[in-house]
Amino acid sequence: MANMFALILAVATLVTGIIWCLDRFKLAPARREKIARLKVETAGAVDEPTLSKAAKQPGWVETCASVFPVLLVVFVVRSFIYEPFQIPSGSMMPTLLIGDFIVVEKYAYGLKDPITQTKLISTGEPKRGDVVVFKYPLNPQLDYIKRLVGLPGDRISYDPMSKEVTVQPACNNGQACDKALAITYTANDASHFVQTFGQASGSEASSGFFETDPSAPVPQDGVRLLERKETLGDVTHNILTVPGARDQLGAYYQQPGQPLGTWVVPAGHYFMMGDNRDNSADSRYWGFVPEKDLVGRASGIWMSFEKQEGQWPTGIRLSRIGGIH
Repeated sequence: MANMFALILAVATLVTGIIWCLDRFKLAPARREKIARLKVETAGAVDEPTLSKAAKQPGWVETCASVFPVLLVVFVVRSFIYEPFQIPSGSMMPTLLIGDFIVVEKYAYGLKDPITQTKLISTGEPKRGDVVVFKYPLNPQLDYIKRLVGLPGDRISYDPMSKEVTVQPACNNGQACDKALAITYTANDASHFVQTFGQASGSEASSGFFETDPSAPVPQDGVRLLERKETLGDVTHNILTVPGARDQLGAYYQQPGQPLGTWVVPAGHYFMMGDNRDNSADSRYWGFVPEKDLVGRASGIWMSFEKQEGQWPTGIRLSRIGGIH
């Protein structure tokens, strides 16, 4: 869907641009010549408004010529500089909440062809801890957002009991990689977030996330999430976990030659995880993200609405406007 919109925007910009050029360099000079000729033929007896009507610019040409500069600015900004996105789920809580509207730096990892996503100019490389928007590898029509945990060559291990990550760099070059990246965790504390579980239509389970004071009582159908700080190299951020919840190892993506819960990131790929660790479908479950699928780095929140997944907003959270860490 995103690529289709980019294609439609590119075609609209191209078509209106051609008409704008045609009008500016051919049709407009022809109209001016016609007006000048009519002035001579009428010996100045006809006023300017009447002469202008005799060589009037066609309405569709005027519309296209007026729209082109706007489309050009939108196309350039959206394709190469910034693009807005909405956060639809809670997989990146507490960093990003449902209803946050973010801006993504499209140039962070290189300027790409907006249609084919081929890199044209390299402007930077992804770093561990970046919050990244990318095309979901199993369905490129969907945009996902997660935190980048593993770079090419990293060996990633995830302990579903302690819910901690281990990263060992440079493990795909044939050398021993017994040195782990410094990753530290603080103790678990009660968070401001409660996850509720209910029944939707039929027997399908539904859940929601609500922000409350840590000392407030928890509904009978809910559980208060635990929060702790994770320091991934030189990037510190908060993560959430569900107390007592354990991942189903059988659902993990098993890389050939690696045990369950361990992955070695191939060249040109990245390993992504959500900050809401027990509520995130990420690289643990479906594998790696190719470099070509990276859209950009999330850099800020420009608007935030109080809402639940799939529901209408109920308020505005102006306090959330600002940078993303």
